[in-house]
Formats: sequence, C-alpha cells, structure tokens
Amino acid sequence: SWDGCGLCFPGCLSLVGPRFVTGTTGDSLTVRCRYEQDYKGYNKYWCRGQYDTDCNKIVETQGTEREERSGRVSIRDNADSLTLTVTMENLNAADAGSYWCKIQTVWILDEWSRDPSFQVQVSVSPAPRTTTRRTTHPATPATFPTVTAGQNFSTNHCPGVPLSTVHFLLLIFLKLPLFLGVLGAVLWVSRCQKGPGGR
Repeated sequence: SWDGCGLCFPGCLSLVGPRFVTGTTGDSLTVRCRYEQDYKGYNKYWCRGQYDTDCNKIVETQGTEREERSGRVSIRDNADSLTLTVTMENLNAADAGSYWCKIQTVWILDEWSRDPSFQVQVSVSPAPRTTTRRTTHPATPATFPTVTAGQNFSTNHCPGVPLSTVHFLLLIFLKLPLFLGVLGAVLWVSRCQKGPGGR
C-alpha cells in the first residue's frame, strides 16, 4: 500500500548514523551506520567528498562480513545487527572533512537514481602536548542515534513496498514517459523542418 508513503525514493531514510564525529591526531575513530533490512545483501562503502553523487570511494565491503581494508581505513558489515562499521586509524589533520556511508545499489545513473547515503562530518583535534611519553587512548566509538519504538526506520518508511518496487515504478511512470516525450518532440521538430524544405 502507498498510504503514508508519499514520494519515497530508494535511499530515503534507509541509512542512519552520526552527523558529526571527532577524533584526535594519532588515534583512531569508529563510525557506525545502520541500514534497513532490504539492504542486507548489498555491498556497503565509505567515501569522501562534499556531495554524495561525487565522492571518492575509499573502502568497500565485498558482500561478506569479513573486514576489508584500504590503508588506514577498514570497513565491516554486520548483517545480524544491520550495521556498517568504519574505522579510521592513525588520524591526522588532513583526514578532517565530509564522508559518506553508502550502499551500492544503482544500476541506472541519472539524477533520479542514487545510492542510499548518509553524510558524516569528521573533525580531527590536535593531540595534547605533554613533556612525558605520549600514551594512546583507546578509540571512542562515535555516538549512534538511538532508534526508539516509535521511530523504527525499518518499518515506518514505505511500509509494505520493497524499495526495488518503488524504483521500478519510478522508472515506468517517470523516466519512460519523459524519454518518450522527448523522443516525440525531436521527431515532430524534425518533421516540421523537413516539410517546408522539401517543398
């Protein structure tokens, strides 16, 4: 049923996590993003950039729960808890910026089709200066938003409509008519220009 759904595109509110996380130079930080049940089998990835449509992929899961690593960054998908965990190690000032938890789903690349994503702003503070030997404090996991019974994102958004079905309906009812309309306009203009010239 579409009741209470409105226009719910694939990816709307299907991924949640912390908006801001802070780490200390030389230490590690952990970011956890949660996703809906519908995305259990998809690859997840962590990328960097101001916009989710134009970010550089850093590390990606490979459809398993095994940890994947790229340099100082690792990623793990825990399907049982529907949680994506990213760890950035040995932080430095250049690591500060805009990052995204994302789910690899898109098979048609246009302005309507986007991978579900959640933006995380990472800040890095300088390590405290001490004259004694420096000790490394254990990483503090980023605070994760609590989902209460009334805010259960896995059941409240588009109830009863799988996201793949929504995307298919979007393709049929929006993209296809738009494409046919543009094609018809091109043919009509071409015909109108051909007519007087032919005479």
